[in-house]
Amino acid sequence: MHSADDWRLAPAMTLRTRLIAIQELAAGASVGYGGRYRAQARMRIGVAACGYADGYPRLAPGDNERGTPVLVDGVRTRTVGRVSMDMITVDLGPVPTATIGSEVVLWGRASTGAVLPIDDVAAAAGTVGYELMCARAPRVPVVVA
Repeated sequence: MHSADDWRLAPAMTLRTRLIAIQELAAGASVGYGGRYRAQARMRIGVAACGYADGYPRLAPGDNERGTPVLVDGVRTRTVGRVSMDMITVDLGPVPTATIGSEVVLWGRASTGAVLPIDDVAAAAGTVGYELMCARAPRVPVVVA
């Protein structure tokens, strides 16, 4: 198998948003529909303005066993809790400097230059990158660089 890196491919699309809120979860507190994610210890989470109504995969995992990769300020972390219509929640443990307004890259290239391959997100969600690219909702603005 070859990866995009093996072929020196660059992302053709970036889906990015910003953190709109930051919360502290107490140990044992849950987040997301059905409370499927339960904090094992005190943790800091961010709320990102993107959800399944924007084309982000609704079934992307965010439970205690797995999360779906994201970049916050160019640092790889993961989703926690289920994807909602307009928001996802992310673990800010690896990004202690994140603030409201911090860049969240759901796939593609961050402004720092870090890359989150769409195939990593697709694999976590049990699909392929092409499906994610096709799922972008009309309400998500397209910026051609």
